[in-house]
Amino acid sequence: MRRKTRASLSNAAGRFDMAREGVDDGWFQEVPDAVIPTQVRQETARSLITYNRSPDLPFDRSINPYRGCEHGCIYCFARPTHAYLGLSPGMDFETRLIARPNAAGVLRKELSAPSYKVAAIALGINTDPYQPCERDLRISRACLEVLRDFNHPVAIVTKGAMVERDLDVLTPMAAKGLVRVGISLTTLDPDLSRRMEPRAPLPARRLAAIRRLTEAGVPVRVMTSPVVPGLTDHELEALLAAGAEAGADAASWIMLRLPREVSELWQEWLAEHAPGRAAKVMARLREMHGGRDYDPRWGHRMRGEGRYAEMTAQRFKAACKRLGLRERTEELRCDLFARPPQPGDQLALF
Repeated sequence: MRRKTRASLSNAAGRFDMAREGVDDGWFQEVPDAVIPTQVRQETARSLITYNRSPDLPFDRSINPYRGCEHGCIYCFARPTHAYLGLSPGMDFETRLIARPNAAGVLRKELSAPSYKVAAIALGINTDPYQPCERDLRISRACLEVLRDFNHPVAIVTKGAMVERDLDVLTPMAAKGLVRVGISLTTLDPDLSRRMEPRAPLPARRLAAIRRLTEAGVPVRVMTSPVVPGLTDHELEALLAAGAEAGADAASWIMLRLPREVSELWQEWLAEHAPGRAAKVMARLREMHGGRDYDPRWGHRMRGEGRYAEMTAQRFKAACKRLGLRERTEELRCDLFARPPQPGDQLALF
């Protein structure tokens, strides 16, 4: 069955789903093309800020208002996290979402704790904070409003053009040095984008979002991630040039990562959508990961190693230098952080 507007071609049971087992009952029938609906259920969050100690990441904490992502990018490294919920990293990841409607309240409580030490928070690292359901649920916006109230620095990562909606919050924060947005741009080919990232805004729309954000004073990093060897790698310089022309002042890149179930899902997708390039893509990836589909070691997992990885890094650096794009930017300000008055606080005596 062809699943319209979805990237996954399968929905295998997750590692922790012990109840799902395929059984042939003799009643198999061909099913016509169908649109698989998105389901969103709510979860009451007990905590929101997630801390990490990864040396590969430039931040030590993040918040994610949603689990799963309707953008449905077939290469998404976060797909395996759905297995922890007893769901499939395949179709379930992009159709069975979990929203955390009390996220803003929990965030306010955590930031108000006397023991809290301020540092930049990353918003949307695991799943996109501006995926389609945010239009109605507005959880990411509510979290941004809390961060604004505390003068707390935040770095946003998204493919969603809906980030423009929150310029009334982002622009004043940017004027204080409290926010930076990263917009992922994987390809300039709208057809490839629609097949690989079926419900994400098309490349031209993301470039328009970069332009609008930067014109409003919000600094933007163009993220050419992931670079797919043998499929999108030839676009690297063009992607950076397009981002710079739209107003981005910085750039970054990550090589395609295939942790756990993502490898099988990705190879299914290649066989369906790019069969002539599948062998080359996988050969390049394995070349960079010691013969494996993926090497999870810190310091290696983001970019791989070997001649091809080194060549890609050199191309990226040369293009950034030519275009005036920075790889490193100024730290977001932490010195403005202050806990606003809370209901029930005693009034100041002086």
